[in-house]
Amino acid sequence: MALAVITLAIGFPVLAWSADRLVATASVLTLRLGLAPLLVGLFVVGFGTSTPELLVSALAAIEGKPELALGNALGSNIANAGLILGLTLLFIPLGRHRERERVTLGLLVLATFGTLLLLGDLRLSRGEGMAMLGLLLAAMPLIAWANRGNPAATAAPGRAGQPLRGTALGLAGSLVLLLISARALIWGAVTLAEAAGVSQLVIGLSIVAVGTSLPELATAIAAARRQERALLYGNLIGSNLFNLLAVLGVTVLIHPLAVSLPVLLRDGVIMAGLTVPLVLLARGAIGGTRSLGAALLVTFALYQLGLFLFAQGSP
Repeated sequence: MALAVITLAIGFPVLAWSADRLVATASVLTLRLGLAPLLVGLFVVGFGTSTPELLVSALAAIEGKPELALGNALGSNIANAGLILGLTLLFIPLGRHRERERVTLGLLVLATFGTLLLLGDLRLSRGEGMAMLGLLLAAMPLIAWANRGNPAATAAPGRAGQPLRGTALGLAGSLVLLLISARALIWGAVTLAEAAGVSQLVIGLSIVAVGTSLPELATAIAAARRQERALLYGNLIGSNLFNLLAVLGVTVLIHPLAVSLPVLLRDGVIMAGLTVPLVLLARGAIGGTRSLGAALLVTFALYQLGLFLFAQGSP
């Protein structure tokens, strides 16, 4: 058990660092293509920082631990909208901001509530996983088309001239390190869960979900400090889209899931409820105030407390 704690303590920062390196090197390649800042936030930062969730959930499903994979996917979205957005707004209020691009927000709403509908029969099949991945693949060119008029981003000084070979090697090295740290994270989390009598689902919804969301937290705070609202919201929206459509989709392709009713009524509803303020913030319907940040954090804290007090017997 002590070795599991040490593994988690080392695995989380290594996971976060390797994901950050993966995003940084991928950004160089993407920015060279002249993509708009919101697209970089969605595709490179948002999807890139969700790579830990994808690796952890896929490995968990391969090893016959689908509950851990499901908890990681849903729990990461809850952590993004509750913990990460809440902490960011509490320390760095963003005021009101209207993002003119509506397609991505509509897709997030569709993916969130569509996932709840798919969970309604308390199972996720391989066919439904293929539908999730298909929606994501169809959405990517649609998002790019919706942002075709946005100004192109430029690479940061000193990075644009980096040789392509070095960038490719950096991508490969970061991916390998991500894979190793994700595998260690799963082992540590499962070992602790078994020793403490806590279900794999709860571990996935709490410790693993928060741990794999560390890259999003670092990116969100950095973007908020620079008042880069498009990057901040693009990061969280892209991450949540990727978690639902790619992470959950790949998981059920590997291992179809049986879902308990508490997961639908507790975790699914909390995830959908916390997605609403994220969408309203990105649309400019509400302001990013400290009071909103505090409310999101309190909601997340109460949810986590409830998990460990009342949900330890969940499958």
